[in-house]
Amino acid sequence: MTLSTTLTEAPAHKPGTSRSGGTRSAAHRAARRRAALNWVAVHSLAIAATLFFLLPFVFAFLTSVMTDNQALTTDYWPTSWEWGNYSKVWETPGFLTWWRNTLLYAGLGTVLTVVSSLPVAYALAKFRFRGRNLALMAVIAMMMLPPQVTVIPMYLFWSKQMGLSGSLWPLIIPMAFGDAFSIFLLRQFLMTIPKEYIEAARIDGCGDLRTLVRVVLPMAKPAIAAVALFQFFYAWNDYFGPQIYASENPAAWTLSYGLESFKGAHHTNWNLTMAATLLVMAPVIILFFFAQKAFIEGVTLTGVKG
Repeated sequence: MTLSTTLTEAPAHKPGTSRSGGTRSAAHRAARRRAALNWVAVHSLAIAATLFFLLPFVFAFLTSVMTDNQALTTDYWPTSWEWGNYSKVWETPGFLTWWRNTLLYAGLGTVLTVVSSLPVAYALAKFRFRGRNLALMAVIAMMMLPPQVTVIPMYLFWSKQMGLSGSLWPLIIPMAFGDAFSIFLLRQFLMTIPKEYIEAARIDGCGDLRTLVRVVLPMAKPAIAAVALFQFFYAWNDYFGPQIYASENPAAWTLSYGLESFKGAHHTNWNLTMAATLLVMAPVIILFFFAQKAFIEGVTLTGVKG
């Protein structure tokens, strides 16, 4: 047999079609499949918990873009996507007023709480004075006091003595005098700041206020972010306070209280009710996702010392 005949009868080799290459590719795919199944098995509880929390949001969103006739039926997928439901909610009389009042209540209240609570927490954490432990116990006692205990005398004071009934000011003004939970949380974080930084600032000629602003404040940003988020979420979702003080004046209603009125007016239009609910929830969800790193860091580091 000649060399030319042998070359002609020999099969041509194509890259990537060898038996060994195909075996390696199949083994690689099988390994990746096993790794994926192992990951699902290891994180099965986390996946189940995630679905448990996400499914209500998915259900609310799908219902919000349905028609009136399809909402809350056995057909869970929209036959037509009614994005105009959100515009109908925005056009509801008073809805923008509720937004403005809620932003005022949550935004201004958060700023006042942080500004008033930080100096008190700094004094309880770094100053040595007679009665400091007694003051700390008073703060803790205020945390344990249910708000329902003081609601009647406080309402009589703000409505009869101050004449501020029918507005949100009885809820905003007290935040300028500190919040017990915020003071305690900030105090626990400030205890972790080494005293050498404060002593160095005092040696450089800084007073107590300047030390607080220039040294302590930048180092306490995670705790301040946590306190601000806690206070903002509380004020944004507060229903009890506006019901007590602002229920008689629709121009002072917040989103949480106005949503109840909206649901009563559209009790058969569940698509519009779900759309309004998602619009109320969206700002706090977006804010948490953007600030969750600082929030988690502040909560984690609080209480490490002291």
